[in-house]
Amino acid sequence: MTESYLGRVREFMAAQVYPAEPVYEAQRAELAAAGDPHGLPPVVEELKARARAAGLWNLFLPSVSGLSNLEYAPLAEEMGRSPAIAPEVFNCSAPDTGNMELLHLFGTDQQKATWLEPLLDGRIRSAYAMTEPDVASSDAANIRTSITADGDDYVVDGRKWWITGAADRRCRLFVVMGRSGNGEDGSTHRQHSMVLVPRDTPGVVVERSLPIFGYHDQAGHCEITFDRARVPRANLVGGEGEGFAIAQARLGPGRIHHAMRAIGMGERALGLMCDRATTRVAFGGPLAEKGVVQELIAESRLALDQARLLVLHTAGLIDRLGARAARAEISAIKVAAPRAALAVIDRAIELFGAAGVSGDTPLALLYATARTLRIVDGPDAVHLRTVARHELSRRQKAVT
Repeated sequence: MTESYLGRVREFMAAQVYPAEPVYEAQRAELAAAGDPHGLPPVVEELKARARAAGLWNLFLPSVSGLSNLEYAPLAEEMGRSPAIAPEVFNCSAPDTGNMELLHLFGTDQQKATWLEPLLDGRIRSAYAMTEPDVASSDAANIRTSITADGDDYVVDGRKWWITGAADRRCRLFVVMGRSGNGEDGSTHRQHSMVLVPRDTPGVVVERSLPIFGYHDQAGHCEITFDRARVPRANLVGGEGEGFAIAQARLGPGRIHHAMRAIGMGERALGLMCDRATTRVAFGGPLAEKGVVQELIAESRLALDQARLLVLHTAGLIDRLGARAARAEISAIKVAAPRAALAVIDRAIELFGAAGVSGDTPLALLYATARTLRIVDGPDAVHLRTVARHELSRRQKAVT
């Protein structure tokens, strides 16, 4: 099944997605000039319709596609080669995938009917509101946005930022992580809950979209304030105090997706590097004949293949044992895959020279995107800490 899907996705990418990239950029520029910098270029909706008609839709969700995490991983890699377009074209883009998984696993029938169905249909988009500007959100226990029970409602107060997707008008739902203080045993990890907050809720204000190295993504990364935003108790996801557990269930498969897309970015850069090396002449011959360039290419191939194998190993563990049992491996790929991709993209930029940092190649945007992956869903330092603790614990058990 995987080989069939992989061939179809590759064919669709080659015939439909890559040729649409310059069209997408031109349409974005037109929208920005018209005062709509976060409007969706029409070519994306056209491609979505074609992908859906081709049966390449919602491939990330096992209950829909029948694919395991291990089987989906190579497909995510292909989508990562065109990160601005491809994931959404197949309705497999973050943060929607994580939110759909969350609603699928923990949502009530009403929540699924109201939000999951239109998300699966690609009619709306969503955002996941966790990170805050005033605390170190890499330690999620620091989150201070409050979710307070008041009669039949919850009242949400706080400020979030780097909320991906919130600048897009199609983003109709925020999944908000906040402090509810309902841990009966006083546990740090029972103090937070998640609620569904519709975008049009009074008191919700999208303040601004934040650039990444000067780039403004189409869907944006936004700062949002919640000023006594009131939602029904029926909008609680799971139970009170279950926010941390739900977040971990959401992030496990999502990090597989992120990691494989990162490898796809690296593969795109490596392909460009090889093309450049064989066609660019300097110092009496093609760059491909220079030992230093051959070393860059070889190191890139090693890095990507090593990272891919680690991700596939982790995907298999999640399929067999669940995300909790694969926690250390999930942290490992969260570090290894973006790090490998970033190194390869940097080498490609080196071969392209000034063109590599311009908008004339995809490399600058790929670099900016890959660099953010070393921060989102937890920075490298936090995940390295998890890997180290796991290794130390294994060693301690082995010698006792």
